[in-house]
This record gives sequence, structure tokens and C-alpha cells, in this order.
Amino acid sequence: MYKVDDKSYPCCTSVTMRFIGGKWKAVILFYLIDGAKRYNELRKLIPTITERTLSLQLKQLEEDNIIDRKVFTEKPPLMVEYSLTDFGKTLLPVLKEITKWGQDAVEISKKITKN
Repeated sequence: MYKVDDKSYPCCTSVTMRFIGGKWKAVILFYLIDGAKRYNELRKLIPTITERTLSLQLKQLEEDNIIDRKVFTEKPPLMVEYSLTDFGKTLLPVLKEITKWGQDAVEISKKITKN
């Protein structure tokens, strides 16, 4: 058994999914692979995510030390930028494999169509 934030997990896979599971976390992290992005950039890259969900997911990823939130206040308007932390970068091999699997699945599965 493993514990994260006083919650028990039966295996390492469930610990990993605790950090990147759900519909949007891996997608957000995928877009941060190439470097820091502002909130509105992420909204444009992921048009089907709601503002509330994006905000909540970013907050959770920040609390888990997966991403860093940097606020620039030197000049108006206020600018916020998100980037992967060193801990978050350890997920890069996992994210790249998830992406590769998805690309392969498009070619193999009859259930998936590309618009």
C-alpha cells in the first residue's frame, strides 16, 4: 500500500493515476511539454475544456508539484504562466508513450475516426 495526502493506494499504477488521471490532466501536461504556456494559450489549445475545469486541474497539478505557476506583475495586465516542474518532467516518458499509443490506436482501432 502507498499513501498520498492521507489516502491509500494499492499499487504504483494507482499512485501514477492519482497524479495524471482523469480526462484533462495528461492533456494539459502534453501541451506543457514544449514549454511554458499562459492560461489563455491552454484554453485555445484545448477548446473543449471548460474554464472552471481548466482552473481546477491547473490548481491540482500545482498542488501536486507537477506544474509551476509563475505570476508576472511588472506591467499590466497581470500575466500567469504554467510550466512543468522538475518533478513534472519525470512524467515526460509516460506522457510520450500515452501519446504514441493514441496515435497507433487511431490506425488500428475501427472505433476511432479522425475529424
